[in-house]
Amino acid sequence: MTSIWRNTLTLVGATTLTFGMAHAQSPELSDPPEIEGEVVGDHGSHTLRMGIGLAESSPQYLSSQYFGEILEQRTDGRITVNVFPNSQLGDDVQMMEMLQTGTLDMTYPSSSATTGYVEELAAFDLPFLLPSREAAVAVMQSDVAQDMLDAFEGTGLKALAFSENGYRQLSNSARPVASPDDVAGLDVRGLSVRTMENPVHLAIWEALGANPTPMAFGELFSAMEQGVVDGQENPWSTILTSNFNEVQDYGTETRHVYTPFIMMLSERTWDRMAPEYQELVLEAARQSAEYEIQLSAEYDDWSRDQLAERGMEITRLDDEQLAAFQDAVQPVYEEWAPRIGEDLIADIQKIVEESSN
Repeated sequence: MTSIWRNTLTLVGATTLTFGMAHAQSPELSDPPEIEGEVVGDHGSHTLRMGIGLAESSPQYLSSQYFGEILEQRTDGRITVNVFPNSQLGDDVQMMEMLQTGTLDMTYPSSSATTGYVEELAAFDLPFLLPSREAAVAVMQSDVAQDMLDAFEGTGLKALAFSENGYRQLSNSARPVASPDDVAGLDVRGLSVRTMENPVHLAIWEALGANPTPMAFGELFSAMEQGVVDGQENPWSTILTSNFNEVQDYGTETRHVYTPFIMMLSERTWDRMAPEYQELVLEAARQSAEYEIQLSAEYDDWSRDQLAERGMEITRLDDEQLAAFQDAVQPVYEEWAPRIGEDLIADIQKIVEESSN
């Protein structure tokens, strides 16, 4: 295998750089698994354009490169994947719309951006539903999750696999946060927190006393730099690879929501592929998703520690402090559980319980 780690990567909209230069300040990341399997038959050539939201140093990008390598090697170069990072082609919603019209082949949105297509995916947005990464992975690899992926049929989107966006953490430029009162600002105004355009996320931050402000991810850095919003919530790795520490002084390890990514293909592109190519794309998506989860786990705590080294004041909540946040967002469950589906939530909670035994 010709490893993507030793290749020179040419990034659209960026200069040419080597892996070592792009990751001069990276943790020790696992190499991608060896690509196994025979070369499939010749069913024509496809060049897939894939747009993602995160930077080229992110696990999302690195695993997308691995996905492309699997396809290229097992088709003798007849399927290639060009990855466009950093929201170059639009935000999650815009890129999914491009898949529907056939103007883009692939994207990799957060599940939170997809609930307009499959409302059951809002279960992942419920606060503190998934207490550990092990529990989250068990849910993402379950029949319950596969039913969610299958539910995209007929939307113009072919959902291929779940992977990890990660636990969302709060960062802001106003003050340290160790309690819901710090979010609400009893003696000062509540924090303005950028969220995704997602009603459950909005409800979470309203319950905590913040002023939630939906905004495209690509606009977020400049909005924080200009003081349009005080802060945002994303996994530590996203906060680090997006350089948010340059405009955010405080971080709090809230772990309030675990969000998956979903790798997607345009149904129009899917329908143009021979069945053997379709099977290979699904296999490659699942393999690269497993690798992305592994990279995210390796990146997470390291990213938090790196942010601290670079000057961000990190608050890690103890059990009592975390319980205060959990109590504050209980009304979100009461409002949204019946709408999402109480049976579905019970199924997820059963998987979580079994994963801890």
